[in-house]
Amino acid sequence: MNSQTKAAGVILAGGRAMRMNNQDKGLVSFRGRPMISYAIAALAPIVDCVFINANRNIDLYRQFGWPVISDQSDSFDGPLAGILSAMIHADADVLIVIPCDSPFIKTEHLRKLLLSRAENNAGVAVAFDGIRLHPVFLAIKTTLQTSLQEYLADGQRKVADWLAQQDFVTVDFSDEPEIFININTMTELSMLETTNNFS
Repeated sequence: MNSQTKAAGVILAGGRAMRMNNQDKGLVSFRGRPMISYAIAALAPIVDCVFINANRNIDLYRQFGWPVISDQSDSFDGPLAGILSAMIHADADVLIVIPCDSPFIKTEHLRKLLLSRAENNAGVAVAFDGIRLHPVFLAIKTTLQTSLQEYLADGQRKVADWLAQQDFVTVDFSDEPEIFININTMTELSMLETTNNFS
């Protein structure tokens, strides 16, 4: 990555979490820590600023010490709305995107996304686990803001469909697909609390 390239990060915590009884997933405790704290720990070493995209419990999220940004609308339009909000606020060339509910992601994984995008001079780098893409683990050029604004203004919401319109590179994580495990239900939370398979 060019030493002049500035990077920001956004943690997507703006959803309703309906499968978790509408609890705010980023604030739910996992192994003694709020889930979002794992995402912050992964992002902070490699970006100039971490944005937390949240649409409720704003004051609670502010306690983590990073800027909290909400979607441009109040209709819970999905991950792309949070990504757009971060693009608007970020003074950076590249935006790293991760969800709030995947506590096994580490800094080295995000650095790999960042470097792969730069090395391939791609608009977007998207994580690939050997079987499928993970379209909320991204490194995106912020110059794609206009493209994203137009896509959302057209009523579109699917991340994969927007990515298909971009010059993107896949980043292979097939040697450790478990890093993309995300926690959607209290049952999954309980199971992963006690497993020793992942650290």
